[in-house]
Amino acid sequence: MTSLFDPVQMGDIALANRIVMAPLTRSRAIEGLKPGPMTVEYYRQRASAGLIIAEATQISPMAQGYIGTPGIHSEEQVAAWREVTNAVHAAGGKIVLQLWHVGRISHSSLLPDGAAPVSSTNRAANAKTFTADGYSDVSTPRALRDDELPGLVEDYRKAARNAIDAGFDGVEVHAANTYLLEQFLRDSVNDRSGPYGGSIQNRARLLIEVMQAVAKEVGGGRTGIRLSPMTTFNDTKLDSQPQALYNYVVEQIAPLGLAYLHVVEGETGGARQPAGAVTFDYAALRSRFPGTFLVNNGFTGAEAQSVLSDKLADAVAFGRLFIANPDLVRRLRESKPLNPLREEGMYGGGAEGYIDYPALPA
Repeated sequence: MTSLFDPVQMGDIALANRIVMAPLTRSRAIEGLKPGPMTVEYYRQRASAGLIIAEATQISPMAQGYIGTPGIHSEEQVAAWREVTNAVHAAGGKIVLQLWHVGRISHSSLLPDGAAPVSSTNRAANAKTFTADGYSDVSTPRALRDDELPGLVEDYRKAARNAIDAGFDGVEVHAANTYLLEQFLRDSVNDRSGPYGGSIQNRARLLIEVMQAVAKEVGGGRTGIRLSPMTTFNDTKLDSQPQALYNYVVEQIAPLGLAYLHVVEGETGGARQPAGAVTFDYAALRSRFPGTFLVNNGFTGAEAQSVLSDKLADAVAFGRLFIANPDLVRRLRESKPLNPLREEGMYGGGAEGYIDYPALPA
């Protein structure tokens, strides 16, 4: 029987166990949107995870949507992330970086020269974000022109190269939680015509081009992708045909030899099959994907082991449990009590709620 504590080969990345730290926005970037010394310590503390997926990180200045989130588009950012990867590797861990563009979930105050956010559409989301002025309504976006999209793909390619140059073991393309790539995927948001709108094939085109470019740049075996077919996060309705859409996406990226497919099962931060919602067949995605299948969304240790035992996944990602328990792997292995999560310090601030959670005594 497969155990959470068994090793697994995830593409070109060998993991010591199947317990993955999910990407978690913590909003503690320092000047220049760089990870600072506290971030180095935060990830070092959690290096016993089979794999750390570092927090969502902007691929360009136009990709930012929240105050205090880091980038991977400047030399200074690359150098600062190298301090993180060095610390994780010295502690025996593996770490990849999640590549992020928020699209319309942004505010002009966060973008160069007060620019409008960009998206597949010019319709604003009924959503809020964190700015220097507090919790603010997101700004109305500008719909990207078709001739701008090759430049966007190039931004992803460059960011992937920067991540590898910073010492990451790989990258994860963030195509979940209703940010930019999912804003192109779903017909509930994408209202454009032409080669990137309308049919499932057209709406999936941008994501497929991004995945091809990233896999070519850093290798499919060092590239993952995150999808969230059933989330309505950030005021985004489900696609009219979610199963057909995401089945198609996975079929198209399967030949790239990706390291893993990371799926948020159900509502982000909520139920894996929300009551009254359209049900989704996650096994259908797994059957279409030849690489490692990674699942996520509020699993307990026992639930995670059950998923592996039932062969529904190859590894499980934990988010909030890893925030409160830097030594989560040991606690699960030894059936030790878990630290409770403190909501204060979740986003922004100093060491409290970030690097002050206690580990078990040696």
